[in-house]
Amino acid sequence: MTAQLPEPRQPEAAPSAFELIPVLNLEEREVDRQMRICNACRYCEGFCAVFPAMTRRLEFAKADIHYLANLCHNCGACLHACQYAQPHEFAVNVPQAMAKVRGQTYTEYAWPALFGRLYTHNGTYVASALAVALSLFLLLTLFVNGTLLPGRLAGNFYAVFPHNTLALMFGSVFAAAALALAVAVRRFWRSVSPAEALAQPAKGAVFEASSAALTLKYLDGGHGQGCNNADDRFTPWRRRFHHFTFYGFMLCFAATVVATGYHYLLGQQAPYPLLSAPVLLGTLGGIGLIVGPAGLLALNLRRAPEQGDVAQRPMDRAFILLLLLVSITGLALLGLRDTAAMAILLAIHLGTVMALFVTLPYGKFAHGLFRSAALLKFAIEKRRPNELGLGGGVNHGRSRFFPCAAPRETQGVSLTGWATCPARSTRTSLQLATATPLGDRPIPGCG
Repeated sequence: MTAQLPEPRQPEAAPSAFELIPVLNLEEREVDRQMRICNACRYCEGFCAVFPAMTRRLEFAKADIHYLANLCHNCGACLHACQYAQPHEFAVNVPQAMAKVRGQTYTEYAWPALFGRLYTHNGTYVASALAVALSLFLLLTLFVNGTLLPGRLAGNFYAVFPHNTLALMFGSVFAAAALALAVAVRRFWRSVSPAEALAQPAKGAVFEASSAALTLKYLDGGHGQGCNNADDRFTPWRRRFHHFTFYGFMLCFAATVVATGYHYLLGQQAPYPLLSAPVLLGTLGGIGLIVGPAGLLALNLRRAPEQGDVAQRPMDRAFILLLLLVSITGLALLGLRDTAAMAILLAIHLGTVMALFVTLPYGKFAHGLFRSAALLKFAIEKRRPNELGLGGGVNHGRSRFFPCAAPRETQGVSLTGWATCPARSTRTSLQLATATPLGDRPIPGCG
């Protein structure tokens, strides 16, 4: 009995002469090249969301590449499993190729567009923002109080800075940052999902995408043992440290929201008791924002250079260090709020928080929002029929297009043109831009 693949989809009509086709840059062309190779192999199809999304395409336009790049979590599992990674001549390195394009998408979709260049020299940008913000609040302390050490103030922060002044400064900066991020993600969404952007996502898709984002589902390596970092060994700690960081941040945000409710709804002004909800939430969040970023920094310093884009590591580390400064100064302020050092500690803490808010739309923080949007597109897309009509082959460490070919046996064989398996009388029309055609020759390992 022979297995028959469906007829290949007919190519779509060529665009009109007046229709602009986005030109791929060097990094995008590299992703396109590697995805065509991966589409013929499909050995890594169960690792994460990238490869199932890839199999729904035979060609990769700019929007597809941007979508897949942000869907990639850079876990490294596919790199260490790949039969075509270096030193093979195909030199496939999906995490690195995706990371380079992913960094470019932050710049391309940033709003205002002029500020997108801040991603390029993000370490310098964060350091400059921190220096300016610290100087601002130290000078404000001198201006309002006449000294950086005004004495014991019984933990009353508003004796150093008036409440309305702080609310206006931080409220306006945070609102501007939130607007910039929202517009950037909207621009990304409309680019990669022109049809979905106008449609209401299914509730199931929203729930699935939210669950994948909140649990960091695709940082488990596809097998539950975690990501690769320094070598081919698996570790769950990147996922765990991300959880400490994210939920620590959310607890700190919740502490601010609760404190705002205390102030405006209950008429209770800071300082709040140590066992009050704002202090408990802030303390737990601060601890999470020390454990998580410290662990992520340690992993980042040990990460293999071939995994990810080393040019983006200054941005990663700048964001991590800024989170550490915010949490350390916040906990120090809580512990020493009844001492004479409270005023200067408050100025330093507020300076770090202001620097964080200013850099949020143009730093590493944006990756979580872009990735969440990509996860939503994936959840919507998988609920729709696959128009290609391909797939259905065996995928137990073997090629899905060439079910009887062991992956290692295909090394050195061109993946361009037609290939025939005499044992099954099947053919694939998938064409890849590599080497020379196979013709109608059997694949090694068939039969």
